[in-house]
Parts: sequence; C-alpha cells; structure tokens
Amino acid sequence: MVKMVQALQAALVSLAVCLSVTAPASADDALLKDMVSFQGQIAFMQMKVPGMVLAVVRNGESIVVGYGERADGAREPDGDTVIRVGSISKAFAGQVLASLTADGTVRLSDRLQDRLGWPSVMVPKKDGREITLLDLATHGSGLPREVALERDPARPDLVSREMYKVALKDQGLLFAPGTGLHYSNYAFDLLGEALSNSAGKPYAQLLQERVFAPAGLKDTAVRLSDAQKARLFQGHGPDGKAYPLTEVSDMQAAASGLFSTPNDMVRWLKWHLDRFGRDDAEMRTLDHATYRVRDGLDPVSGLDESGHMDAMGLGWVVMNPADARPLVLQKAGGRQGTLSYIAFSPARGVGVFISINAFDFAAGAAMPAFANELISQLAPR
Repeated sequence: MVKMVQALQAALVSLAVCLSVTAPASADDALLKDMVSFQGQIAFMQMKVPGMVLAVVRNGESIVVGYGERADGAREPDGDTVIRVGSISKAFAGQVLASLTADGTVRLSDRLQDRLGWPSVMVPKKDGREITLLDLATHGSGLPREVALERDPARPDLVSREMYKVALKDQGLLFAPGTGLHYSNYAFDLLGEALSNSAGKPYAQLLQERVFAPAGLKDTAVRLSDAQKARLFQGHGPDGKAYPLTEVSDMQAAASGLFSTPNDMVRWLKWHLDRFGRDDAEMRTLDHATYRVRDGLDPVSGLDESGHMDAMGLGWVVMNPADARPLVLQKAGGRQGTLSYIAFSPARGVGVFISINAFDFAAGAAMPAFANELISQLAPR
C-alpha cells in the first residue's frame, strides 16, 4: 500500500507540469482548490485522453483547471480555451425559450405548426396530438433522433432550411407528442427555427440578447473569429487522429452548434446559481422547472447516458436527489472529437463543467460520473 501511494504521488508530481489553474473570479475557498485540483488529476490519469479541462463553482467561488494538451503539441487547456460544446447547446436553446415565454412572445403550449413559419409544410401529428414548443424542448415530440436529409455528397456538412422543409413533409412520428421521451436533435433544430421566427430575429441574435448578455458571456458563439480558432480545443477521433474544424449550419445551431470556454461556463453557472437574484428571475424559474416526469411516459429513450433521467426541463435532464447527491440539472454534449458535460445543483450553489478532447466513450462515460460525484462531495445532502 505504501508503495502504491508513493507511486501515485510521483505520478501526480510528474503530471503537475501539464496542469494549469486559472480562476475567473476569486477562488479563496482552499477546500475547493484542493479537492478540484487533486481529484481532477486522478480523473485525467484514469481517462487517458489528450486533454481535459475542469471548471467548478461553489458558493460564488470558482476554479478552472487544465490537464494535458489543448491541441497536439500545445500547452494545457485553460479558462480561455474554445470548446465545441455540442448538445449542451440544447440547454442554451431551452433558456431562449424560457426568456421568450417570460416576456409573452411565445407560450410553451404553442403549436409548432403556428410558430415555425413554414405555411406550405404541415407539421406531422399522431393520434390527434400536435407538437408543441414544450414537446420539442423536452424531447417529447415523437420526432426521430436525426432528420433524414438529401445532402450534397460534396458538402455533407451543409444543410439548408429548404432541406428541412422537404424532410418534414414526409416525416412520421414515432409516438404521439407528449406521451413519451426520445432524444431528438431534429426537434431542437426545429425549435431554434420556431423561436427565431416567433421573435423575428436570427437565432444567433436571440442567443446574444437572451442568454449571453444576461449571463455576461464573452466568448460563446456559433461562428468563431480567427483569434478564437487559435484557442480551439482540438478534438480527436477514436483512432487518436485530430479532427479538422468544421462549422454547422444555422439550422443546427440550437441542437449542437455552440462553442464556449470554461470561463464562460463559469459565468453561465453563476447565472444559474443566483438562486434569489431578481434580475432574470422569471426566466430562471421557467428554465429550472420540471415539465415532464419520467413516470408514466412510454417510450423513454436516449436520456440516461450521463445519469438516470428522472424528469425533463427545457433542454435540461433532471436527476432527483440520490444518496449524497442533491437534485441536479445536467446536459452532456459531444461533437467533432470533444465530449463535454455540465451539471449544477440550484439549491446548493454548486456547478461543474468538464470537457475532454477525444471521442473515447469509456472516458465519456467516466466524465459525468466523476462530475456528479464531485457535486455530491462539494454539496452533500
């Protein structure tokens, strides 16, 4: 046992040269620093990925820790590293919906047919039930996971609004809206379009006005500048090869199009954890509410990968308290060689963001488990 501890200590010392600690705000909580830095080192060693970055907020204090390499041959990631957050974009879309609901622009019960702005297209229905905005935001629409598009073989990454119109005309539903839950990128593609049409503004502008500005986000975007590209967290495939940067179409921005940084994730977590703040109180209440409880829904599919889903919020997966872990809202995302996870406990003032730059699915499963356990330790019930 002594030799094992000594070996671990030696490994951690050697790893220290690959570690960076930055704090977007004062991080005077010595316990927070010690727990996050040490446990992050252990997690990074166990995952065996090229790079990892971890951001934690507790009671207003925050810390960002980076390990390994931001890109091949580069330094470790830090708070300003630009990360493709994939499906965490859905939680941002949920917040846009909460904001537009709070000011009366839309209602959660509004039909997609009325909000999409495609009069030539009949949105599918099943058993007399029509898709609502709430169905889209909770994965309860009955739409499949992905949209079947006729893509250009030369540019399969580019999709258009017209392609979606053609696909939706022939689209059947897997179940009656509101009766089940099935993870759907397709649903959030349409949600972003419906919100944009309802507000009369491009979706990227809605994000800026309704989410980024209220939370003080400075480095979160759908499109990157050259300066941001130079700070990119380089993703890697299952074979270890680096992926080139590609962008998604505007139609896919709500489902998986966002880039952000750990420092911005800290700012966003602090906005969510401002439990009694009067600014944006109505939007925050709507955004954190539970809308679809698992009990009685059939089917329930694709929502347990990062922890057992007990209910759905607006893009957020809700996990009820269990053992030492408090109630948590969480969302995972993966795209182009990066896997990320964000989770927070609104009542306990604790939040975690973590990202790795490899499509390593064993590590991808370990990542949320580590984050959920860290929340349990920092905010026990």
